[in-house]
Amino acid sequence: MASDTTSTLQYFTAPLDGSRPYNRIYADSTTTKPPRNWTQEPHDMKIEDVRGKEDLYKLDNAGFQYGREAAKHTSFLTDGEVEREYYPESIDLIKRVTGATSIVIFDHTIRRRSPGEAGDDPQKRQPVSAVHVDQTTASSIARVHRHLPPTEAPSLLRKRFQIVNLWRPISHAAVDWPLALCDFGSVDVEKDLVPVALLYPDREGETFGVKYNPNHQWKYMKAMTPDEFVLIKCFDSIQDGSVSRLTPHTGFQDPNTPEGTPARESIELRALVFYD
Repeated sequence: MASDTTSTLQYFTAPLDGSRPYNRIYADSTTTKPPRNWTQEPHDMKIEDVRGKEDLYKLDNAGFQYGREAAKHTSFLTDGEVEREYYPESIDLIKRVTGATSIVIFDHTIRRRSPGEAGDDPQKRQPVSAVHVDQTTASSIARVHRHLPPTEAPSLLRKRFQIVNLWRPISHAAVDWPLALCDFGSVDVEKDLVPVALLYPDREGETFGVKYNPNHQWKYMKAMTPDEFVLIKCFDSIQDGSVSRLTPHTGFQDPNTPEGTPARESIELRALVFYD
Protein backbone atom coordinates (compact mmCIF):
# COMPACT_ATOMS: atom_id res chain seq x y z
CA MET A 1 0.00 0.00 0.00
CA ALA A 2 1.07 3.58 -0.61
CA SER A 3 1.01 4.32 3.12
CA ASP A 4 3.36 1.51 4.15
CA THR A 5 6.47 3.07 5.61
CA THR A 6 9.92 2.25 6.95
CA SER A 7 11.15 3.59 10.26
CA THR A 8 14.04 3.09 12.64
CA LEU A 9 12.78 1.12 15.63
CA GLN A 10 14.74 0.91 18.87
CA TYR A 11 15.23 -2.67 20.07
CA PHE A 12 16.49 -3.91 23.44
CA THR A 13 20.12 -4.94 24.03
CA ALA A 14 20.94 -6.70 27.31
CA PRO A 15 23.58 -5.42 29.77
CA LEU A 16 27.07 -6.52 28.71
CA ASP A 17 27.93 -7.74 32.20
CA GLY A 18 25.02 -10.19 32.24
CA SER A 19 23.27 -8.43 35.13
CA ARG A 20 19.51 -8.18 35.46
CA PRO A 21 18.19 -5.38 33.23
CA TYR A 22 16.41 -2.57 35.04
CA ASN A 23 14.84 0.88 34.66
CA ARG A 24 14.74 3.23 37.63
CA ILE A 25 11.38 5.04 37.66
CA TYR A 26 11.22 8.56 39.18
CA ALA A 27 14.52 7.87 40.90
CA ASP A 28 15.76 9.98 43.79
CA SER A 29 18.16 12.59 42.39
CA THR A 30 20.72 11.65 45.04
CA THR A 31 21.18 8.09 43.75
CA THR A 32 24.39 7.25 41.93
CA LYS A 33 22.89 4.28 40.12
CA PRO A 34 22.23 5.02 36.41
CA PRO A 35 18.57 5.28 35.27
CA ARG A 36 18.97 2.03 33.32
CA ASN A 37 21.69 -0.55 32.65
CA TRP A 38 20.73 -1.69 29.15
CA THR A 39 21.04 -0.11 25.72
CA GLN A 40 19.05 0.20 22.51
CA GLU A 41 19.89 -1.04 19.03
CA PRO A 42 18.32 0.72 16.01
CA HIS A 43 16.92 -1.31 13.13
CA ASP A 44 15.06 -0.09 10.06
CA MET A 45 11.80 -2.01 9.81
CA LYS A 46 8.97 -1.97 7.28
CA ILE A 47 5.66 -1.01 8.91
CA GLU A 48 2.53 -1.98 6.99
CA ASP A 49 -0.51 0.30 6.96
CA VAL A 50 -3.48 -1.99 7.66
CA ARG A 51 -6.17 0.64 7.09
CA GLY A 52 -8.91 -0.98 5.03
CA LYS A 53 -8.00 -4.48 6.23
CA GLU A 54 -7.78 -3.82 9.95
CA ASP A 55 -10.55 -6.37 10.60
CA LEU A 56 -8.04 -9.15 9.90
CA TYR A 57 -6.24 -8.37 13.15
CA LYS A 58 -7.88 -9.58 16.37
CA LEU A 59 -6.75 -9.79 19.98
CA ASP A 60 -6.57 -13.59 19.81
CA ASN A 61 -4.68 -13.94 16.52
CA ALA A 62 -2.45 -10.87 16.23
CA GLY A 63 -2.59 -9.58 19.81
CA PHE A 64 -4.24 -6.29 18.87
CA GLN A 65 -7.60 -5.18 17.52
CA TYR A 66 -8.73 -1.91 15.94
CA GLY A 67 -12.21 -0.45 16.26
CA ARG A 68 -14.23 2.69 15.72
CA GLU A 69 -16.23 4.29 18.50
CA ALA A 70 -16.01 7.92 19.54
CA ALA A 71 -15.44 8.60 23.22
CA LYS A 72 -18.09 10.66 25.01
CA HIS A 73 -15.35 12.21 27.16
CA THR A 74 -13.11 14.36 24.96
CA SER A 75 -11.23 16.87 27.11
CA PHE A 76 -8.70 14.57 28.87
CA LEU A 77 -7.43 17.46 30.98
CA THR A 78 -7.26 16.03 34.49
CA ASP A 79 -6.79 12.56 35.95
CA GLY A 80 -9.92 12.98 38.03
CA GLU A 81 -12.06 13.77 34.96
CA VAL A 82 -10.62 10.84 33.05
CA GLU A 83 -11.28 8.43 35.92
CA ARG A 84 -14.84 9.67 36.50
CA GLU A 85 -15.95 10.04 32.89
CA TYR A 86 -13.69 8.04 30.55
CA TYR A 87 -13.12 4.93 32.68
CA PRO A 88 -16.79 3.81 32.82
CA GLU A 89 -17.40 4.14 29.08
CA SER A 90 -14.10 2.38 28.39
CA ILE A 91 -15.01 -0.54 30.65
CA ASP A 92 -18.23 -0.89 28.67
CA LEU A 93 -16.34 -0.75 25.36
CA ILE A 94 -13.75 -3.37 26.37
CA LYS A 95 -16.49 -5.68 27.66
CA ARG A 96 -18.42 -5.45 24.40
CA VAL A 97 -15.35 -6.07 22.22
CA THR A 98 -13.86 -8.92 24.27
CA GLY A 99 -16.88 -10.58 25.84
CA ALA A 100 -15.18 -10.31 29.24
CA THR A 101 -17.12 -10.64 32.49
CA SER A 102 -15.42 -7.88 34.45
CA ILE A 103 -12.85 -5.14 33.88
CA VAL A 104 -10.63 -3.30 36.35
CA ILE A 105 -8.78 -0.28 34.93
CA PHE A 106 -5.68 0.23 37.03
CA ASP A 107 -4.06 3.26 35.42
CA HIS A 108 -3.85 5.52 32.40
CA THR A 109 -1.29 7.68 30.65
CA ILE A 110 -1.92 10.80 28.60
CA ARG A 111 0.85 11.64 26.15
CA ARG A 112 1.24 15.00 24.48
CA ARG A 113 4.42 15.04 22.44
CA SER A 114 6.61 18.05 23.10
CA PRO A 115 9.96 18.03 21.28
CA GLY A 116 12.80 18.38 23.75
CA GLU A 117 10.95 16.90 26.72
CA ALA A 118 12.77 13.94 28.28
CA GLY A 119 9.56 12.09 29.04
CA ASP A 120 10.41 11.23 32.65
CA ASP A 121 8.14 13.90 34.12
CA PRO A 122 4.88 12.08 34.98
CA GLN A 123 2.90 15.17 33.95
CA LYS A 124 4.58 15.42 30.53
CA ARG A 125 4.70 11.86 29.28
CA GLN A 126 6.07 11.45 25.76
CA PRO A 127 5.51 8.70 23.16
CA VAL A 128 7.64 5.63 23.98
CA SER A 129 10.32 5.12 21.34
CA ALA A 130 11.44 1.63 22.42
CA VAL A 131 9.99 -1.74 21.41
CA HIS A 132 8.46 -3.21 24.56
CA VAL A 133 5.63 -5.15 26.20
CA ASP A 134 4.08 -3.54 29.27
CA GLN A 135 3.84 -6.65 31.45
CA THR A 136 5.47 -10.04 32.07
CA THR A 137 3.64 -13.07 33.47
CA ALA A 138 4.99 -12.35 36.96
CA SER A 139 4.02 -8.67 36.91
CA SER A 140 0.57 -9.48 35.47
CA ILE A 141 -0.21 -11.85 38.33
CA ALA A 142 1.16 -9.26 40.78
CA ARG A 143 -1.21 -6.67 39.28
CA VAL A 144 -4.22 -8.86 40.14
CA HIS A 145 -3.04 -9.14 43.75
CA ARG A 146 -2.33 -5.41 43.91
CA HIS A 147 -5.62 -4.15 42.51
CA LEU A 148 -8.15 -6.78 43.68
CA PRO A 149 -9.18 -7.66 47.24
CA PRO A 150 -7.32 -10.67 48.70
CA THR A 151 -10.67 -12.45 48.99
CA GLU A 152 -11.20 -12.23 45.20
CA ALA A 153 -7.74 -12.54 43.63
CA PRO A 154 -7.20 -16.33 44.07
CA SER A 155 -10.46 -17.31 42.35
CA LEU A 156 -9.92 -14.79 39.54
CA LEU A 157 -6.43 -16.18 38.90
CA ARG A 158 -7.86 -19.67 38.39
CA LYS A 159 -9.79 -18.44 35.33
CA ARG A 160 -8.67 -16.74 32.13
CA PHE A 161 -7.50 -13.18 32.55
CA GLN A 162 -5.68 -10.67 30.39
CA ILE A 163 -4.08 -7.27 30.60
CA VAL A 164 -5.26 -5.12 27.71
CA ASN A 165 -4.49 -1.49 26.88
CA LEU A 166 -7.07 0.74 25.22
CA TRP A 167 -5.22 3.33 23.12
CA ARG A 168 -6.68 6.20 21.13
CA PRO A 169 -5.60 9.60 19.77
CA ILE A 170 -7.05 12.66 21.42
CA SER A 171 -7.73 16.12 19.92
CA HIS A 172 -6.64 15.22 16.36
CA ALA A 173 -5.45 12.35 14.15
CA ALA A 174 -2.20 10.64 15.20
CA VAL A 175 -0.21 11.33 12.06
CA ASP A 176 2.81 12.46 14.07
CA TRP A 177 4.58 9.64 15.95
CA PRO A 178 1.98 6.90 15.33
CA LEU A 179 1.82 3.59 17.18
CA ALA A 180 3.33 0.43 15.65
CA LEU A 181 2.22 -3.05 16.72
CA CYS A 182 4.05 -6.32 16.10
CA ASP A 183 1.91 -9.26 14.95
CA PHE A 184 2.26 -11.95 17.65
CA GLY A 185 2.59 -14.64 14.96
CA SER A 186 6.01 -13.19 14.07
CA VAL A 187 7.31 -13.13 17.67
CA ASP A 188 9.61 -15.83 19.07
CA VAL A 189 8.51 -15.71 22.71
CA GLU A 190 11.49 -17.73 23.97
CA LYS A 191 14.19 -15.71 22.19
CA ASP A 192 12.80 -12.20 21.67
CA LEU A 193 11.54 -11.23 25.14
CA VAL A 194 13.72 -10.23 28.11
CA PRO A 195 12.25 -9.30 31.53
CA VAL A 196 13.28 -5.79 32.62
CA ALA A 197 12.78 -4.74 36.25
CA LEU A 198 11.02 -1.42 36.89
CA LEU A 199 12.49 -0.07 40.11
CA TYR A 200 10.11 2.41 41.74
CA PRO A 201 11.01 4.16 45.01
CA ASP A 202 8.46 2.01 46.88
CA ARG A 203 7.98 -1.13 44.78
CA GLU A 204 9.11 -3.16 41.79
CA GLY A 205 7.41 -3.98 38.50
CA GLU A 206 8.51 -5.77 35.34
CA THR A 207 8.15 -5.32 31.58
CA PHE A 208 9.58 -7.11 28.57
CA GLY A 209 12.36 -5.61 26.51
CA VAL A 210 12.22 -6.93 22.95
CA LYS A 211 15.31 -8.06 21.06
CA TYR A 212 15.65 -7.57 17.31
CA ASN A 213 14.21 -10.31 15.12
CA PRO A 214 14.20 -9.78 11.35
CA ASN A 215 10.99 -11.82 11.14
CA HIS A 216 8.95 -9.29 13.09
CA GLN A 217 5.90 -8.11 11.14
CA TRP A 218 5.05 -4.52 12.08
CA LYS A 219 1.65 -2.91 11.50
CA TYR A 220 0.02 0.47 12.04
CA MET A 221 -3.15 2.24 10.97
CA LYS A 222 -2.28 5.50 9.32
CA ALA A 223 -3.79 8.71 10.70
CA MET A 224 -5.90 7.12 13.44
CA THR A 225 -8.52 9.60 14.59
CA PRO A 226 -9.97 10.19 18.07
CA ASP A 227 -13.03 8.21 16.89
CA GLU A 228 -10.80 5.14 16.45
CA PHE A 229 -9.09 2.95 19.04
CA VAL A 230 -6.86 -0.07 19.30
CA LEU A 231 -6.84 -2.74 22.00
CA ILE A 232 -3.33 -4.00 22.76
CA LYS A 233 -2.87 -7.33 24.53
CA CYS A 234 -0.05 -7.20 27.08
CA PHE A 235 -0.74 -10.56 28.75
CA ASP A 236 -3.01 -13.59 28.43
CA SER A 237 -3.16 -16.43 30.95
CA ILE A 238 -3.89 -18.84 28.09
CA GLN A 239 -0.38 -19.81 26.99
CA ASP A 240 -0.91 -23.12 25.19
CA GLY A 241 -0.34 -21.68 21.73
CA SER A 242 -4.05 -21.45 20.84
CA VAL A 243 -4.18 -17.64 21.13
CA SER A 244 -1.77 -14.73 21.00
CA ARG A 245 -0.15 -13.93 24.34
CA LEU A 246 1.00 -10.32 23.88
CA THR A 247 1.98 -7.61 21.42
CA PRO A 248 5.30 -5.77 21.28
CA HIS A 249 4.66 -2.13 20.39
CA THR A 250 6.35 1.24 20.07
CA GLY A 251 5.78 4.79 18.95
CA PHE A 252 7.74 5.64 15.82
CA GLN A 253 8.74 8.61 13.73
CA ASP A 254 7.23 8.24 10.26
CA PRO A 255 9.64 9.82 7.75
CA ASN A 256 6.63 10.66 5.53
CA THR A 257 5.04 12.94 8.16
CA PRO A 258 4.25 16.31 6.53
CA GLU A 259 5.93 19.43 7.89
CA GLY A 260 3.73 21.23 10.40
CA THR A 261 1.73 18.15 11.45
CA PRO A 262 0.28 18.65 14.97
CA ALA A 263 2.24 16.80 17.64
CA ARG A 264 0.74 13.49 18.71
CA GLU A 265 -1.69 13.45 21.64
CA SER A 266 -3.00 10.12 22.91
CA ILE A 267 -4.34 8.27 25.92
CA GLU A 268 -3.92 4.67 26.93
CA LEU A 269 -5.81 2.87 29.67
CA ARG A 270 -4.46 -0.34 31.19
CA ALA A 271 -7.05 -2.88 32.24
CA LEU A 272 -7.29 -6.23 33.97
CA VAL A 273 -9.76 -8.25 31.90
CA PHE A 274 -11.47 -11.23 33.55
CA TYR A 275 -13.53 -14.04 32.05
CA ASP A 276 -15.85 -16.60 33.65
